[in-house]
Amino acid sequence: MNSSDFRLLMIGAMYENGGNTTHRFLDGHPQMCVYPFESQPGTRYVNDMLTSMFPVKYRWPVFTLSATPAEDYRAIIDEECKVRARTPQVSKFRHMPFDFNDDERCRIYVDYVQKSGRSTGDNMAAFFRATFDAWKDFKRTGKESVYVGYSPIITVDGDRILGDLPQAHVLHVVRNPWSAFADTSKRPVPLSLDKYILAWTLNQYHALLYRDKFPGRVHIVRAEDVMRDSRKTLGAVCEKLNVDPGAESLGMPTWNGSPLKEVYPWGTIRIPTPEANLATARELTSAQTEEIRLRARPYLESFDYKSFV
Repeated sequence: MNSSDFRLLMIGAMYENGGNTTHRFLDGHPQMCVYPFESQPGTRYVNDMLTSMFPVKYRWPVFTLSATPAEDYRAIIDEECKVRARTPQVSKFRHMPFDFNDDERCRIYVDYVQKSGRSTGDNMAAFFRATFDAWKDFKRTGKESVYVGYSPIITVDGDRILGDLPQAHVLHVVRNPWSAFADTSKRPVPLSLDKYILAWTLNQYHALLYRDKFPGRVHIVRAEDVMRDSRKTLGAVCEKLNVDPGAESLGMPTWNGSPLKEVYPWGTIRIPTPEANLATARELTSAQTEEIRLRARPYLESFDYKSFV
């Protein structure tokens, strides 16, 4: 029960690129323990050249050498889950049933780490295992063999994830930059076009790099393909993980196995259909459309987006 035998599928995607949507389509798979919210495993000790661009809560964690297991646990930000557990009245997921006690998860986590020892890989294995041990109304099948997490932009840490967890895989989700920017523009304080596309291209750079460096362990899917045929697109990923590629649950987004009418508030993509996706891209002005084409040009051909709009 340590990092060497822990099977994790970690999903990463730039903001508004369909990471939450893909996460919800995998939810309910009978062989997967799918994290209930964004996993947000980062700690404040993350400090590198990307720290100024991406919030540390989304990064793969760094732990101090002198900390105890309990201090490690408290360092993991995991904002969405801890807010829902500790102050549900202010959580955007307060309407969803969730029988879960964060203090109990901490106790279970500490017990795991005391047995396995401290390391980034062992800490993360304990974190995911303890989450599902403490989640009382999680709909179990008894067939679960893979844990699934999702954190925006964590693909940039793909090499660290795979190095710390020898049985882990990374699934990167990419969405055309026009629809993605149109959706991020709806946020209260959105990124400017130049900053957003810079971050978008950096995510795609790391995804392609790590797919080549770690063949068979890094997988890339387009959000458009998930929307068009989720069973076929995600079934191919499941096959590589040696879990059932034909699970019926792959056909719809769910929460703890219960169908969702829309993915929101997990992400800004409410209705994951090709028609809605294209309509979102067309919300941009012609000037914005061409500016994005210019800034994202190297990756438009890589992901077959040259003629999307």
